[in-house]
Amino acid sequence: MTDNIPPTPPGVVKPYHETYRPQFHFTAEKNWLNDPNGLFYYEGSYHLFFQHNPTGNAWGNMTWGHAVSNDLVHWQQNKNALEPDELGTMYSGSAVVDWHNTSGFGTSTAPPLVLIYTAAGNTSPASQGKPFTQCLAYSNDRGRTWTKYAGNPVLAQIADGNRDPKVVWYAPTRRWIMALYLDKADFAFYASPDLKVWQHLQTMTVPGCDECPDFFEMPVEKPGIKQGESHQGGRVGETLAGEKLPGEKPSEEKSAENPAEKTKWVWTAANGHYLVGSFAGSRFTPETPLLQPDYGANYYAVQTYSDIPPHDGRRIQIAWMRGGEYPEMPFNQQMSFPCELTLHDTLQGLRLFRQPVREIQSLYQHTFRLPAAALSSEEKPLPELKGDLWDIEAEFEVQTASEFGIRIGGERIIYSVAQKILTCLSRSAPLEPHSNHVKIRVLVDRTSLEVFGNDGIVSLTSCFLPKQEKNSAQHMHGIGLFATGGTVKLIAFAAHTLRSAWKP
Repeated sequence: MTDNIPPTPPGVVKPYHETYRPQFHFTAEKNWLNDPNGLFYYEGSYHLFFQHNPTGNAWGNMTWGHAVSNDLVHWQQNKNALEPDELGTMYSGSAVVDWHNTSGFGTSTAPPLVLIYTAAGNTSPASQGKPFTQCLAYSNDRGRTWTKYAGNPVLAQIADGNRDPKVVWYAPTRRWIMALYLDKADFAFYASPDLKVWQHLQTMTVPGCDECPDFFEMPVEKPGIKQGESHQGGRVGETLAGEKLPGEKPSEEKSAENPAEKTKWVWTAANGHYLVGSFAGSRFTPETPLLQPDYGANYYAVQTYSDIPPHDGRRIQIAWMRGGEYPEMPFNQQMSFPCELTLHDTLQGLRLFRQPVREIQSLYQHTFRLPAAALSSEEKPLPELKGDLWDIEAEFEVQTASEFGIRIGGERIIYSVAQKILTCLSRSAPLEPHSNHVKIRVLVDRTSLEVFGNDGIVSLTSCFLPKQEKNSAQHMHGIGLFATGGTVKLIAFAAHTLRSAWKP
């Protein structure tokens, strides 16, 4: 044994430094990853569980992997939290801090952390003939170790393949509410006083949706708050999350703290499509049509964090970027970068906006800005900008150009004026100009482009496989601005180079 770590042998690449390893998106150190599970915050740490095959690079042998971060950017992968057992392999679910110890797993002064998951029967030799059921596991040591509840399952099979329980606390009735996927396009709601005994509340059918429901309450942003400002009133980036006030618990209900604050409930499915409506403890009533926030090729199994403390108050969402390609890598698949959701009353009605969490600024190295200028039918290359990790923000005023946008390497992010659509990697999203302006923000990582239009009212989350120069581990993305068929006015442009989250 030695305190001196030997150098990496020639030809061996250190973990997290491989050719196609995303540098600020979460990936497992090795093997397969899919759905984000059990997202919660507790005592300074963000917990990210995920569907994981610890023994192979393809889907199967579902286990709950576990990673922890104090800033949503730098992650430490821990030992697996849930392993397959005689009830099945470990499918998706959620997590809560049981502040009132309703489950009896902790004490009144030491609340237990509880995972609510699907045991997928008949998916392993040990679980042959068993159904899909909903189960619990708990921790009394801040999430370091997990004990499965001896009384599992707590909810028997309702329909073949019922799975993916999302549980939230509803303070007015002092009950837990579970959103559960049943089968086809059917979803259900259940209630429980203790996480152990569940009562059916409602079943609803949502065509075009299946799997991984999420359910949460959100404040409707007040008029006059601009995008880029938090609803707590500070400019994004002034403070970083991860702070915790001593003894602070999440608010039980925002509207109870501030009766004048308007709140709505949001329900989402795996594909991110969402409904906004009302909920008074027994029935969710949608008040919008089914809405689509993301139009990219790789946005799935979306989930949000529970138990964010009230001094922060954000609703933070992560998706699995399903279907990315990572040839000859020791890992497979990645998560999206965490985004803050905000709910706004727009001219079209209530809409969710998504923007990268402000903690991304901890990776900023250098910022390149351009002054306002007119762009004509020629591309404006920006030779000063080289690299493969970027947070790029641009604002344009629509003029006579038929198209305009940003080129990143061989890919173009295009806004079509006539069609009013934003296109990237062969996927398009509808986007109306706001006061004749179009904002485009792009997160560029080695194997992904995440594009946000007009403060995130739409997004395009997509993976791509960059071209690599022969005998080079670098993927240098040249950047340029362009307009075709006329002119467009560039109002503002900032390109922030990012350091790797995996390097000191």
